[in-house]
Amino acid sequence: MTFRILALPGDGIGPEVVAVARRVLEALAAPEDLALAWQEALIGGAAIEAEGVPLPDATLEAALEADAVLLGAVGGPRWEGLPGVRRPEAGLLQLRRALEVFANLRPIRTRPALAGHTPLKPEVVAGTDMLFVRELTGGLYFGDKGRDRRGAYDLCRYETEEIERVVRLAARLARERRGRLTLIDKANVLETSRLWREVTRDLIAREFTDLDFEVLLVDAAAMLLIREPSRFDVIVTENLFGDILTDEAGVLAGSLGLVPSASLGGDTGPGLYEPIHGSAPDIAGRGIANPIGMLESLALMLDRSMRRPDLAARLSTAIDRVLEAGILPADLGGTATTADIEEAVLAHLSLPAEPAAAG
Repeated sequence: MTFRILALPGDGIGPEVVAVARRVLEALAAPEDLALAWQEALIGGAAIEAEGVPLPDATLEAALEADAVLLGAVGGPRWEGLPGVRRPEAGLLQLRRALEVFANLRPIRTRPALAGHTPLKPEVVAGTDMLFVRELTGGLYFGDKGRDRRGAYDLCRYETEEIERVVRLAARLARERRGRLTLIDKANVLETSRLWREVTRDLIAREFTDLDFEVLLVDAAAMLLIREPSRFDVIVTENLFGDILTDEAGVLAGSLGLVPSASLGGDTGPGLYEPIHGSAPDIAGRGIANPIGMLESLALMLDRSMRRPDLAARLSTAIDRVLEAGILPADLGGTATTADIEEAVLAHLSLPAEPAAAG
């Protein structure tokens, strides 16, 4: 069976890192006789320049027909003066809603080789390995918004069903990991957060009594992410809090350039895979973009959409070995170019796979 992939390079460094991911996936697929069908389309600022809209109809149609979507990045200062619905980011929001990808998975871990590259003491970040599950299609980002002569407004609304489906996914993922689930909200102030807390507690009490469950206010959680990051396993939260906190937590990995994401919906429909680092227009075209966040997003695609956890593990192990060897991009204080990192990852992938441990 042929696996259909839609590549959306987007803006800034997006085309550079997507190109690396494509070549790495081809190298992984060849010896496995995996049949891949690639298609490429426009999104974001690139689509605005060519089509006048951030998400052309042809792109949306191709995404809905794909088995998975690989996205580079969208946005940049060139389009900041456009109204909200015409900005590059609006195309990404429209795509997420159309694909019904309601949960965004963002794994954050501190590799021992990179503990000295975070702004925190190595002993603080040691053992950090957490998974954020961010609700992706509700809340302030998708609520009614507007402006008049006196001010502006953004409406935050959540339905019970929206909360239940993302919390249920997060709880299942916690069962696969270390069995600890943290809900982050602002229930002392926000009515939507009070609903999140009620729905989550009821669901855990009905279906997931085996989990170690806790609730934290978002301001306390922001502090604990820096003071005691290793205490977290799986974190579930609403759209805005998840967006902000995962950028904060990105420093625990050493750089935002290392952090991947997977946006998932139900059992049918394509997943959307993208690094969280943004378009970085200041370094676009210079050959120094860090492709690791994109490659780790590719590993998530191999695991979640292609159902090849063995290949996902091979790729992640190759990335670890490259970083352990001191082949570091500029955002980690190194001198390795985008091509250097790609070459090193491919070299490690060409090595024989290590045998599985006994027992």
